[in-house]
Amino acid sequence: NTGRRVRAFVLLCALAAASRADVAEEEDVLVLKKSNFDEALRAHPHLLVEFYAPWCGHCKALAPEYAKAAGMLKAEGSDIRLAKVDATEESDLAQEFGVRGYPTIKFFKGGAKDSPKEYSAGRQAEDIVNWLKKRTGPAATTLTEVTQAESLIADSEVAVVAFFKDVESDGAKAFVQAAEAVDDIPFAITSADGVFSKFEVSKDSVILFKKFDEGRNTFEGELSKESLLSFIKANQLPLVIEFTEQTAPKIFGGEIKSHILMFVPKASSDFQEKMDQFKKAAEGFKGKILFIFIDSEIDDNQRILEFFGLKKEECPAVRLITLEDEMTKYKPDTTEITAENIISFCTAFTDGKLKPHLMSQDIPEDWDKSPVKVLVGKNFEEVAFDPAKNVFVEFYAPWCGHCKQLAPIWDQLGEQYKGSSDIVVAKMDSTANEIESVKVHSFPTLKFFPAGDERKVIDYNGERTLDGFTKFLESGGKEGGAPAGDDEEDEGEVIFLPNGGFDKQNDHTQCLAGQRHW
Repeated sequence: NTGRRVRAFVLLCALAAASRADVAEEEDVLVLKKSNFDEALRAHPHLLVEFYAPWCGHCKALAPEYAKAAGMLKAEGSDIRLAKVDATEESDLAQEFGVRGYPTIKFFKGGAKDSPKEYSAGRQAEDIVNWLKKRTGPAATTLTEVTQAESLIADSEVAVVAFFKDVESDGAKAFVQAAEAVDDIPFAITSADGVFSKFEVSKDSVILFKKFDEGRNTFEGELSKESLLSFIKANQLPLVIEFTEQTAPKIFGGEIKSHILMFVPKASSDFQEKMDQFKKAAEGFKGKILFIFIDSEIDDNQRILEFFGLKKEECPAVRLITLEDEMTKYKPDTTEITAENIISFCTAFTDGKLKPHLMSQDIPEDWDKSPVKVLVGKNFEEVAFDPAKNVFVEFYAPWCGHCKQLAPIWDQLGEQYKGSSDIVVAKMDSTANEIESVKVHSFPTLKFFPAGDERKVIDYNGERTLDGFTKFLESGGKEGGAPAGDDEEDEGEVIFLPNGGFDKQNDHTQCLAGQRHW
């Protein structure tokens, strides 16, 4: 009987082990599949999951930082775990959680599958760890010992510490409210005399500690959630920040939507001189304009140069852009990079005295010789808004795969109407030409400019076939059309999206032009 009981117990243990799906690890990151996903959720109450694609460039760039964050949390003995899912293999999981691009990162809390929180912070290990700790603990950590404060500051690129003798005061409550509103920076609060003394604080204060520029900033003024958030926004980033895969989320995710960019070869002999001038100018625009430099020699940055109409040999160069509802670019009058020139340029911008810079190629001599007319910024208005013509324009990018697929059909359409007295088929390279009246957010964008003095613009939303285009033109823009701005923009292949966003394959209908993401 004893032997049977032992064998039965062993069998039960074996069955229990078999019923628990095996969860493998790679560099402290759990490897999840459909077969073990639910088990992982049950085993780990705080689980961050990255849905990735092996071919995705953004995913490859994230991988070492993601693994580093997993290791940091594991070393601390935290119950927070990081996991990953190959969404190209586990398509059922990807569909279940609405994965439409890569990487998609979701946080699952308490084993619940129904409403995971979308990860919204930066792509460096510290950003990931800070965001997760904010999601699983108090918004502001209480510091009672000097060593706690020293460790927090030493381990963080940026940390915000409140010194309040009374942690229940109105100022302290405003501080906690601000802490709850910021995901990617650690906040702490202390009333300990030893901590006050260590950091030479004699009265209630909020101090932002950072490992760059001044090293620390002390809040001044009347304490409120809004004023504290403004203070943090103005001081949490370096005066000048380099654009990289890792810093992109901080650049685009922040509240400062006016960016001045200096394109400069990092290896050039005068790089530091240019940086010193740029940084000097930045001091007066903290919290208003983000100062960013871009290494113009890096291959991955060439699309950004193209977006601003620049070539490597034209650098160093400076441009300014606003990322509001519509992106607007500005170009300085002078190419000389000095603090004085940059300050003057930025002041004119903040005073509303700058005119947008619209790129345009020169008008080709043979622009109207082919059935498909070639438009540039300099001839667009007179052709597209000719009151006697119905003009159908393709706005394209030379690198866009979908535009290349459309090209032979567009040529056929041009051939079909080459003898028409009132219909014009045209195209414009929107990476090199911009016009104030039409904003292009994806490629190809097709718009119809009907004859008349009303300057109407109609978006084409029909099939991209010769038959579809023909019906549209013959119906005067009614069949397959919609007033400009009324359509819902298609999701598309992201060719350049430097905020660390989607990196899709060529199976969609459009390529995004970089809306809100120079």
